[in-house]
Amino acid sequence: MDNTLADWVYEAESLEATERLAACLAAWSQPGTVLALDGDLGAGKTAFSQLFARHLGVLETVNSPTFTLIKEYEGRLPFYHMDVYRLSLDEADELGLDEYFYGPGVTVVEWASLIEELLPPEVLHIYVETVSETGRRMHIKGQGEPYASWLSSLKRNGVQGYESI
Repeated sequence: MDNTLADWVYEAESLEATERLAACLAAWSQPGTVLALDGDLGAGKTAFSQLFARHLGVLETVNSPTFTLIKEYEGRLPFYHMDVYRLSLDEADELGLDEYFYGPGVTVVEWASLIEELLPPEVLHIYVETVSETGRRMHIKGQGEPYASWLSSLKRNGVQGYESI
């Protein structure tokens, strides 16, 4: 069953515009929030994750977990940053990702389409596309609640109206 409830495309003409989206999503995040990031190499998945973490209150430097697979940080909520690019579906399944997805924190998974079958039914998918040296187009699809509400608010108000949800 497809429980996709909403989608939206965000045109970020600069890193600052990307940061506005990251700040908006971080403000709405709650325990169990899962963001599934995808896009070409160098599209900005890690940069988005860093901005998101900053607005979640993470004070540490957030860098790519490519070789460590999962990094945990403290912020307003625990922040779990994953990179599953180098994993098979079976290897990812053995990591016990459900403990993160359904735990007390917020999870961002880079290259999430590689483990689509393991993601929770409620997730916010973000596909980052490079459109210029500093510009990004983000195709955002929300599956389940609260993500449909988030996208409905974004469609109405853009990233400036995120306090209103």
